[in-house]
Amino acid sequence: MTSEDGRFVVVFNGEIYNYPQLRTELETEGARFRTTSDTEVLLHLYARHGAEMVHRLRGMFAFAIWDQVQHCLFLARDPYGIKPLYTANDGWTFRFASQVKALLAGRHLSRDPEPAGVVGFHLFGSVPEPFTLYRDIRSLPAGHTQFVDAAGPREPKPFSNLSELLAKGAANAVPVAEIPERVRAAVLDSIRAHLLADVEVGIFLSAGVDSGALLGCMRDAGQRGVRAITLAFEEFRGTSEDEAPLAARVCDHYGARHIVRRLSQQEFVEDLPAILDAMDQPSIDGVNTWFVSKAAKEAGLKVVISGLGGDELLGGYPSFADVPRWRRRFGALAVVPGLGLFARTLIGRVAPAFSHARPKALGLLEHSGTWAGAYLLRRGLFLPNELPEVMDPEIAREGMRRLRPLRCLGASLKPDPGSDLARVCVLESVHYMRNQLLRDADWAGMAHSLEIRVPLVDFTLLGALASSIPAITKGAGKAALAAAPITPLPNEVLTRAKSGFAVPTGAWINSVVGDAPWSIGHKPESKGNVSRRWSQAVLNGGPLTKRPLEVHAS
Repeated sequence: MTSEDGRFVVVFNGEIYNYPQLRTELETEGARFRTTSDTEVLLHLYARHGAEMVHRLRGMFAFAIWDQVQHCLFLARDPYGIKPLYTANDGWTFRFASQVKALLAGRHLSRDPEPAGVVGFHLFGSVPEPFTLYRDIRSLPAGHTQFVDAAGPREPKPFSNLSELLAKGAANAVPVAEIPERVRAAVLDSIRAHLLADVEVGIFLSAGVDSGALLGCMRDAGQRGVRAITLAFEEFRGTSEDEAPLAARVCDHYGARHIVRRLSQQEFVEDLPAILDAMDQPSIDGVNTWFVSKAAKEAGLKVVISGLGGDELLGGYPSFADVPRWRRRFGALAVVPGLGLFARTLIGRVAPAFSHARPKALGLLEHSGTWAGAYLLRRGLFLPNELPEVMDPEIAREGMRRLRPLRCLGASLKPDPGSDLARVCVLESVHYMRNQLLRDADWAGMAHSLEIRVPLVDFTLLGALASSIPAITKGAGKAALAAAPITPLPNEVLTRAKSGFAVPTGAWINSVVGDAPWSIGHKPESKGNVSRRWSQAVLNGGPLTKRPLEVHAS
């Protein structure tokens, strides 16, 4: 879109949820609007406030604005990184796009692999920003802006920081008794903002607290007869993994229309090439989001609400207990120079079977000395010392040198967020959620022309709850969310054992990839082994790299 005077041109991916308020403010300042689009708001804001405009935006966004007078390009990406933005600069031309493969399609960039991206994928199951699988392509970091002019691209500058926001909240912590009401008000406010649309808004509904509570809040915000999509599988029928029965109970509870989409192994196999092609950057997850997005498209929905982000915000993952506990129990020993390496080497020689079967147990004395190390231990698909066994050792060494994963993880905790829960909240949000869950939601949703909105991933919401997070104890955050709707969630949803938003990929992947044991030697039925097997399949079997990366099985 071009401004009325022709000076500014914008390309924009995302949604600005507070654009009606911004438009009203701009009109009082004399701005004249030609459309009702949030895109035009960006043009007027930039004309008046320049780069500082980003502080006034609530939403998910990646955009670029070209100034015809100054001959300058301005790029911006939202605080959580919900929307992707990739760049490449060869010294002559600066390129940017929403997908890596869009940049590759121009055929002007090298496909030389980026060792840091390959190593990062093996460590975390996704490629950590700002890296991609390619040396010439980078991601603009979330919550950053960047200028490009005749002199070339300037260094990206941060305009938001999750740790800083939580640190300010920790300095003004509220009493425990106030948490439920604060959660109720903040979540309802976020839902109302995210319901801004000129089409029907549906919801992805599991049997968990996050999506169920959001459905209840949608009704409180005035939505009636919301269409809710649930995935179901014959393999899970009659087990605790079957989400359909309890999701149906939640729909009845809130007067929603329930759509159950059953998925078979055959459909998974048939869709696998399309999944890998749409993936853009490799991920060990995203299959679930692909199929629930497919179901939403089949139902005719264009916009859906997702409960993504509730676990990161309110302490729903096991990591919120494990990471602090490991720091307390093993941290003092782990800081002793060389002790962890010595113990791992000794046990590897004395009990090699244990060493292969329990690599993370051996890593406790090596990595628990820092928050970054303990988190890597908790989330790592492989540990750094395992990499030479599953990939080219030289790529592993070079990738570790370029990625420096512990420094990267540690940098996200500056300034100190102020509490154990806040530290893990930042680590999960900035790394696992941003690089994997949000990226998966974007490519899987866009592949089906579906906009996925995430009200629990909202910088305004985080600011409203920052002073509450230090006081949240185990289970209290999810209990407050379950009680957020005027009519609280049924108790069986809150007390249901957490299973995640899963698909029975273990057996399915084995049928596609094969049953040969991978070199790490985990038990075939273990979840970790399935994730590792899938990671190998993605890199070696997908059209992502156009040629296999050397990842060897024993």
